[in-house]
Amino acid sequence: MKNNKLQIGIIGCGGIANQKHLPSLSKLPELCELVAFCDIKEERAIAAAGKYGAADAKTYVDYKELLKDESIDVVHVLTPNVAHSPITVDAFEAGKHVMCEKPMAHNSAEARKMIDAADRAGKKFTIGYQNRFRPEIQTLYKACQAGYLGDIYFSKAHAVRRRAVPTWGVFQDKAQQGGGPLIDIGTHALDITLWMMDNYEPKSVDGSVFYKMADQVEGNMTGPWDPATFEVEDSAFGFIKMKNDATIFLEASWVLNVKDAREAATTLCGTKAGAEIVNSSTPGQGDVIFNGAKFGRLFDEKAIGGGAIAYFDPGAGDPGYAEAKQWLESIIQDTEPLVKPQQAFVVTQILEAIYNSSDSGDKIIF
Repeated sequence: MKNNKLQIGIIGCGGIANQKHLPSLSKLPELCELVAFCDIKEERAIAAAGKYGAADAKTYVDYKELLKDESIDVVHVLTPNVAHSPITVDAFEAGKHVMCEKPMAHNSAEARKMIDAADRAGKKFTIGYQNRFRPEIQTLYKACQAGYLGDIYFSKAHAVRRRAVPTWGVFQDKAQQGGGPLIDIGTHALDITLWMMDNYEPKSVDGSVFYKMADQVEGNMTGPWDPATFEVEDSAFGFIKMKNDATIFLEASWVLNVKDAREAATTLCGTKAGAEIVNSSTPGQGDVIFNGAKFGRLFDEKAIGGGAIAYFDPGAGDPGYAEAKQWLESIIQDTEPLVKPQQAFVVTQILEAIYNSSDSGDKIIF
């Protein structure tokens, strides 16, 4: 640390860096300084450093050169999925704390390497599941922890868009990403659902993965894509049984002909009550609705948002900011980050099992 501030290096200065991590970290000048930026496209590193970096921030095109800087305390790995594991492992070997963007890795073998490297280094490690920090998700989690829903034995993890295929970056490149909507947005819905159920012991997975819509470009929110380069699935579904026989249905799609889209959302069914996240596809507009029976009647209850107090907290209500603040404080105060790597590892295992089940036609047994 320098001047009681964590010195942060950014590896990958593309979309997720500029949309989430850099704006969030820049609102925490009392905790950190952004001192190094790396991207294989040098102009992106230079632009990010100019906008968000300290006065003497350095730029790199080779992440290994960045890791040689002993003054850097923390590295954020914000690259395409297949690069997560090797960069993270190298960062731990260089003695850095690591925040890696979701998903943890494109398969469980690479994810395991990351956990083992973190254990050897004795450094902090977390994965970028910022949806846990949304106000309605926090409310639902508190209810689950308090036992308000009872035993949660069935749930649905929702990650469905009607026509919102990302047409930038490498999202459609299977070699770079390892998959499509399942690994991109399905990972968020599954993370939320497992966290609510506090259940990380899968028993079996049945998966179906579809490549049906690559040439159906009409109506896409970000414009048409090139069907010739659409290499990943357009939708995937998983039927997941846990060791205690609780069951999860996961749905993930960038382009599905349904009336209503639901993304980064969950539906929970417990013995005492149920709950679901709705309107989650609209940033900042998600709600949690509880349902059950009492006083002899069925009921629905909607939690009312508290709202932020203007000017007192520059990122209040922003899950990316809340994620960054909690992460940095966990390093400074030597506490556990909210998103634990072993939890993210189980998410990766289940997503991989859905792909493998669909490929083989068999149920995957853990």
